[in-house]
Amino acid sequence: MVTSVPRLVIAAPSSGSGKTTVATGLMAAFASRGLAVSPHKVGPDYIDPGYHALAAGRVGRNLDAYLCGAELVAPLFAHGARGCDVAVVEGVMGLYDGAAGEGELASTAHVAKLLRAPVVLVVDASSQARSVAALVHGFASWDPEVRVAGVILNKVGSERHEVMLREALDEAGVPVLGVLRRAREVGTPSRHLGLVPVAERRADAVEAVEALASQVRQGCDLDALLALARSAPGLSGAAWDAAEVVACEAAQLSSSGSAPCGSTALNTADMRSEICLL
Repeated sequence: MVTSVPRLVIAAPSSGSGKTTVATGLMAAFASRGLAVSPHKVGPDYIDPGYHALAAGRVGRNLDAYLCGAELVAPLFAHGARGCDVAVVEGVMGLYDGAAGEGELASTAHVAKLLRAPVVLVVDASSQARSVAALVHGFASWDPEVRVAGVILNKVGSERHEVMLREALDEAGVPVLGVLRRAREVGTPSRHLGLVPVAERRADAVEAVEALASQVRQGCDLDALLALARSAPGLSGAAWDAAEVVACEAAQLSSSGSAPCGSTALNTADMRSEICLL
């Protein structure tokens, strides 16, 4: 079976660059066009998916290669994105930041490779000009298996600043797919564990998501981003299936020997994976 859902990974050089702004705004902007949008978040974060759900009108789903195992990332993605027109995956921390001491494991780059998805890098350009090209070139060339296919410049100060950044990135060969101007922060308050959950500020959260969608619509090339998502190749393998997993687990419990449940089933020897059932 081949999954051919168009998809994008929204990544950044570091936390605080604007991933959530862009990812949530992009989900809402696509949804306002009448597209069925599948929202995803790299890692176990439970707060960002709440904003994603508001933006897309669908449940926000996590993709965690550490908790669930790398082999389940693509099947879980296919399960969550079934029937959708496009999927938007928000990364975690910096593009190449993974589990401590485990190399690329569970990083945004790792998940992007597992999904064979193009990456859009969100760069905080507030304190740089030509140096942005060196930064983007480094991220785009660090791992040739990661396809950094475009950049969205965040916190750009002026038209002149934008021209300088675009000229520099022309040399890097990575297209600019959006420019968000420096502006008052949209009302998405944070605290020590990240954003304040949607459930604690429902009305304000709806307004914040609408504001993010407006920012992205005004500053990003939605047609180019959708075309990029549609350039993602098909994913081979079956989608994760709850009924199959339950049947297999029941068979294992009633059998004296544990036979493999197949590529889309959870391994009972690894109880970490049970968290992925939801």
